[in-house]
Amino acid sequence: MWRTASARRNANGSCSPAKSPNFEALPPGQIVPILADRGLYNSFGKDCVYGSERSFYRVLNAHGQAHRRGRVRPPQEPRPVPRLRATGPKQCWSWDITYLPTTVRGVWLYLYLVIDVWSRKVVAWDVAEREEPAIAADLVSRACIRERISKGRRQPLILHADNGNAMRAATLEARLEELDVLRSFSRPRVSNDNPYSESLFRTAKYRPDYPRRHFANAEEACLWVASFIDWYNRRHRHSGIKFVTPHQRHSGRAVEICRQRAVVYEQVRPQHPRRWSRYIRCWAQPEVVWINPPPPEVASMSVRFDVAA
Repeated sequence: MWRTASARRNANGSCSPAKSPNFEALPPGQIVPILADRGLYNSFGKDCVYGSERSFYRVLNAHGQAHRRGRVRPPQEPRPVPRLRATGPKQCWSWDITYLPTTVRGVWLYLYLVIDVWSRKVVAWDVAEREEPAIAADLVSRACIRERISKGRRQPLILHADNGNAMRAATLEARLEELDVLRSFSRPRVSNDNPYSESLFRTAKYRPDYPRRHFANAEEACLWVASFIDWYNRRHRHSGIKFVTPHQRHSGRAVEICRQRAVVYEQVRPQHPRRWSRYIRCWAQPEVVWINPPPPEVASMSVRFDVAA
């Protein structure tokens, strides 16, 4: 049908009923049945073309109009993967909010936690009866004062979070600008982009001493959270940092502790050679901590470039 000279002439002119006010918000898949109900299909008039769906799309493509019709938001490009690298404490923090159940059904308390990604130390926490950006802003401010995070640092602190309302609020954004703290966000609906906070919440809620009975009020919840934070920071030997406590790693004592462990193994190895076929256990502290490390091929490429330079 579109091979005729009449069709070629109309293809260079106006773009058929798809441009009329009645059809401008409809795709060709809906325009063709409406025209068929009117008895119009293989018709070519002045500045007008009727045909199949494929014919409509061919004309729209020729005029650069084969896009979403109406006010529907066009597809968005996927957000880039956040890749954050920490080589020491006070470089990258992660924070999030979780629910704490109460004895009143449908009423929750909100636990705010800020964790240092490199050392796993909880640097700030709070329990509130509501989720508000102002509470989060005050929490981050207290954490910066306690950890002595000052403005004008050579390497600004990065605060990573998910896409919750409190995380993206203008109140928190303004406070972080005052503190000279950079923001980083997870991709929508990707919990793996904030793994350290999610893992911390899992550790808290699966502790043997986690209350089986829901919290009666905020004061009771604060008492339990305070005891948990003290245990987590000062007594919990974290598997991700070679089984030292977050406080030991944050304060710089973890390297010496792990070195002493390696000395003990080296001293015992000659006495019991059958226990070690090759090497003793590696107690070296992880020097770099990532949120979403780059793929191996990208990392190896960067290493080759460094060597070449």
